[in-house]
Amino acid sequence: MKNKFAMRLSELIAESGKTQNAICSDLHIAKQKLSNWKTGYTEPCMDDLMMLALYFEVTSDYLLGLEDETGAKHDFEEK
Repeated sequence: MKNKFAMRLSELIAESGKTQNAICSDLHIAKQKLSNWKTGYTEPCMDDLMMLALYFEVTSDYLLGLEDETGAKHDFEEK
């Protein structure tokens, strides 16, 4: 099962209308790096997270699943 970041990144890539190759070229990253993020195999470091947020014009909190597309913050229930 994909984590929230991987799901959001996959959605943003699909909504962008760009190929993964084009996005990798724009961001100057390896195709494998984007693929690993998209599948949830790895997660980006802080610098890469900021780069993705700026590229897709979303907040890092949105990418991490801490807020929705309106900017509303999510509360996490303790278990």
